[in-house]
Amino acid sequence: MIDPLADLAEIGLQPLPAPAVALLRHRNPPPRLVAHLALVHDVAWRILDALVQRWPTLVIDADSVRFGAATHDLGKLIHPHELTGPGQQHAADGPALLIVAGVDPQHARFSATHRTWRTQPVAIEDLIVALADTCWKGSRDAVLEQQVIAYIQVVQPEEPWETMLFVDQLVEDLAVGADARLAWQAQFSPLV
Repeated sequence: MIDPLADLAEIGLQPLPAPAVALLRHRNPPPRLVAHLALVHDVAWRILDALVQRWPTLVIDADSVRFGAATHDLGKLIHPHELTGPGQQHAADGPALLIVAGVDPQHARFSATHRTWRTQPVAIEDLIVALADTCWKGSRDAVLEQQVIAYIQVVQPEEPWETMLFVDQLVEDLAVGADARLAWQAQFSPLV
């Protein structure tokens, strides 16, 4: 079986943060879940890069975003039926799983907030992880995108249409690679 963590850079994906890799190696999740985490992490990296290039003074904890994107679905280890089907229980139980594994609660929160951002106030870092988890496969969520735009507007005032246009184009550009990402993920087994 091929290892989705091997040679991510060779296929054009950003390498996962070392603490996330150590956690994944220790927990031994199914290869398809690891592939998904690697893809969402890569898209989160691209979102971060684009936002910082456009607004260099925008304050974002990039390390938290990267770790959160690389571990956000580990709650599916407790709820394996959600690896191949719908479900939200992984988000409810994910933070506790990560905390027991030694992850700081500030980093473990992404396991929940990638799904709960609609129902509770969250930071821009949480919104970026949720956005990456949505648009990696070419999907759009207008409410989520609007929350990202609203956050940016508060801290980087400019004409609202300029911010909206930038975020819209960013998500549209990310959608271009969705088919290739989905195909790469599909080659990995959803089973351990």
